Amino acid sequence: MLLWRCLFIMLDVLLWPEFRAASLPLHIDSVIQILAQIEQETSVLHPTAPGLLLMSGSPIDVFQHLLLSGSPSPTELKLDLLDPELRELATSLIQHRVDSGQEHGVVLAPDGSTVAVEPLLAGLQIGLHGQRSMAIPLEFRASPSEVGAAQEEEALTVAPQVSTTPQDVGDSSLDRPIFPTVHANSPTSVDSLLAVTLARALGIAFLPGPGAHPAKGLGPDGCWDQISAPKSFSLLGSEASSALTVAFLNGALDGALLGDYLSRNPKPRPPLSHLLTQYYGGGVGGDPQFRSNFRRDNGAKLTSQETLAQQVWGSLLWIRELEPFHPQLANLSQAQLAEVATQAAKEFTEAFLGCPAILPRCRWEAAPYRGSPRMLNLPLGFLYVHHTYEPHQPCTSFSQCAADMRSMQRFHQDTRGWDDIGYSFVVGTDGYVYEGRGWHWVGAHTLGHNFLGFGVSIIGNYTATLPTAHALRAVRDTLPRCAVRAGHLRPDYTIQGHRQLVHTDCPGDALYRHISTWPHFREVKKKV
Repeated sequence: MLLWRCLFIMLDVLLWPEFRAASLPLHIDSVIQILAQIEQETSVLHPTAPGLLLMSGSPIDVFQHLLLSGSPSPTELKLDLLDPELRELATSLIQHRVDSGQEHGVVLAPDGSTVAVEPLLAGLQIGLHGQRSMAIPLEFRASPSEVGAAQEEEALTVAPQVSTTPQDVGDSSLDRPIFPTVHANSPTSVDSLLAVTLARALGIAFLPGPGAHPAKGLGPDGCWDQISAPKSFSLLGSEASSALTVAFLNGALDGALLGDYLSRNPKPRPPLSHLLTQYYGGGVGGDPQFRSNFRRDNGAKLTSQETLAQQVWGSLLWIRELEPFHPQLANLSQAQLAEVATQAAKEFTEAFLGCPAILPRCRWEAAPYRGSPRMLNLPLGFLYVHHTYEPHQPCTSFSQCAADMRSMQRFHQDTRGWDDIGYSFVVGTDGYVYEGRGWHWVGAHTLGHNFLGFGVSIIGNYTATLPTAHALRAVRDTLPRCAVRAGHLRPDYTIQGHRQLVHTDCPGDALYRHISTWPHFREVKKKV
């Protein structure tokens, strides 16, 4: 019951009418602090709640109404429970939105990722409720034009011919509604947890835009004004109008994973402040794989591309029924909805879940490039594997990996005299890939070959031991596969160790022996 009380009070705080800039840093620890203070209070009047989704005026709250109708209004609660600073912070996180290149309602997590609070809390709410399957009425599963045609036919005939479905068998009533034939593969239910966190947002983002405008699709990552005490978050690139940013998808995935855990975990459930502390720390229940660093791997286990496509389709059916004048949905047929859902699920699972999380330069507080960077002529044909040797030890946390990145950049710029850190990308043992010179700029990693391939290094010395399986998979599979998908790397690319091209022991004996077994590895005559 206490978990419900905490969420209900959090909801009302998020709806607090006075808006002031939060004085506390926009960090997940501050959100955990809000929940911890709420959990200390035991005098809440109502032990049940309609859920956190009322914080938003978007169509997503239809799922909350369907699942929790009849619950008391949040305005009936006593709300003078939080310190003023925590109230200000909660107010600033009232709703995720993107405005003029700025993303609001997001916080920085200890793992270096940025997380949207709204879909995270939405997933927690559904997980606490437990009931997840929501049937889609048969009449929702037909396009408006099909329903209109059926109604017109009914008016012109005395005994209309109705297509037989499993619901029709044994029913001879003539006054029931007439529904056209529903596509055999159309969804019959949705998982409310996936619907409120991922599916609904994916469906809306991939709907055709008004007029000739394309769908928004997936959006970019961004940069904090400062990492130590983050206050504002700016999006990178020209796609800064998309609501489906990396931060939103991070929050949605976290909400789905934690909501699934809560719905399956037998009572008594852990306090939310403890659950979030574990998830954004060492791992839930001491499991180092069940934490935010590995959300993409765990998200791929939670749902398949086919299942997610059905969830997106089902969510769009609900929205179309409850918002009959939705400008992007009103005239779409079942086939068009299915196409949108298929494309959304494919893009999300392949371009997000199936790709490594790359933390941009601003996240590890890179120094500026010195000089004028030279552009690569993409796609390239090679990926060169390195180890850093120094730093000698693998980095297992964001703070350590970021410090290692800054240390290497200082060495490369100040001691070697290079314009920037030499590597294109660097892989940590914390579950993340760190952007060096990136996909577009010539690096300084493999002498004589910097124009031909990307240099990818793993932090640590791998002369005698191997990196973790996750780090190896990033270099062998996910990073090159996504580079090919994005047009940065040719499909017939070659993987080579640094020592094959330059007189060096890099990438270490153990790692070199291992990469020599990879499918894209090729022998080459080394330069003298």
